[in-house]
Amino acid sequence: MTEYPPISEQLSGDDLESARTEGRRKMDWADQHMPIMNALRETFEVDQVLEGERIAMAMHVEAKTAILVEVLADAGAEVAVTGCNPLSTHDDVSAALDTHERITSYAKRGVDDEEYYDAIHATLDLEPTITVDDGMDLVAAVHEDYPELIDGIVGGAEETTTGVHRLRAMDDDGALEYPVFAVNDTPMKRLFDNIHGTGESSLASIAMTTNLSWASKNVVVAGFGYCGKGVARKASGQNANVIVTEVEPRRALEAHMEGYDVLPMAEAAEIGDVFITTTGNRDVIVEEHFEDMKDGVLLANAGHFDIEIDLEALSDLAVDTYEARDGVEAYELEDGRRLNVIAEGRLVNLAAPVSLGHPVEVMDQSFGVQAACVREMVENGDEYGPGVHDVPDELDKEIAEIKLEAEGVEFDSLTDTQREYMGSWDHGT
Repeated sequence: MTEYPPISEQLSGDDLESARTEGRRKMDWADQHMPIMNALRETFEVDQVLEGERIAMAMHVEAKTAILVEVLADAGAEVAVTGCNPLSTHDDVSAALDTHERITSYAKRGVDDEEYYDAIHATLDLEPTITVDDGMDLVAAVHEDYPELIDGIVGGAEETTTGVHRLRAMDDDGALEYPVFAVNDTPMKRLFDNIHGTGESSLASIAMTTNLSWASKNVVVAGFGYCGKGVARKASGQNANVIVTEVEPRRALEAHMEGYDVLPMAEAAEIGDVFITTTGNRDVIVEEHFEDMKDGVLLANAGHFDIEIDLEALSDLAVDTYEARDGVEAYELEDGRRLNVIAEGRLVNLAAPVSLGHPVEVMDQSFGVQAACVREMVENGDEYGPGVHDVPDELDKEIAEIKLEAEGVEFDSLTDTQREYMGSWDHGT
């Protein structure tokens, strides 16, 4: 398939050893704050629930993700992992993972397109029985380039909104040939990772990268799905004036009823100070919008791929580009206006120089669902046919219950009478 080398062969000597040490330090900090993953590790390791499995993963390889990777390996699986975004890998964490006897990490920050896909293909040398994806590039590579592997794959799990969208489109076309859980669509993922995680980490990354305040700024949030809701809510909480743009009437109405201004992007472009895209779609901010923007605006993307802001059109309009700050590229237009793009229009909460992704506690919940889904595929994979599958609700609840127990939070249960009432149709008024 490919001769792409693991991270340990791309770093050398003292650099490799120091990277491993620093990566381990980051992972140990994350591990302290991930009670769900620690609880699953205990049971997974004792029971060796993944013994004999081979897992290929394309994820954001940083400290929190590394704990998921280790838990799967400690459960008995052989794991090959790479990045799902050219700028989201932490090389030191990747190097630390690569020391595990059952983990091979190909993830490296700053790779070009060819290297990125070579690393994806390298994970498939493992001939996986399970795939774990964030964005669906791995599933796509299996189907497009290595269809001979499909018969040996029990199933997969997909982490993010964009990946689930792609999978559902693939499934609608009858092209998805093994079962994949839509992890992104569970309550534990949407309500916490997408809302709180995306909101907090995106705003924090932008603020740290720019050293600018949110207070009194007009913040334009493109898209009012779960991620957009989180960005809007957190920006409003930091005293920004939030403007929402939407193409779906019910979400536009929801934003309006929650008190946000709702405008077409063509109108928002004239008044926005900061623009954050969260749609998962392409060409959300385009040439006609750049032409109306104020001098000094910030442009950032909190969607998975770097297609939401049309940077080719912006580059064509610009008479000069330069690095205004680390992670901020200024595009100077003919009339002197400067439009500032953060993290090359890539996923801002992971691709900006100072970004660290979602908070540890949030990803503990999401990765708990991922791990439970991998276990479910191994134990009950025969029950799922090719296509996209909702995560069984009991798995999602299991992860919530582990978290509540770790937090010391007690909650009520239905009585037998209540349960019978809720399950019956013949109780009248």
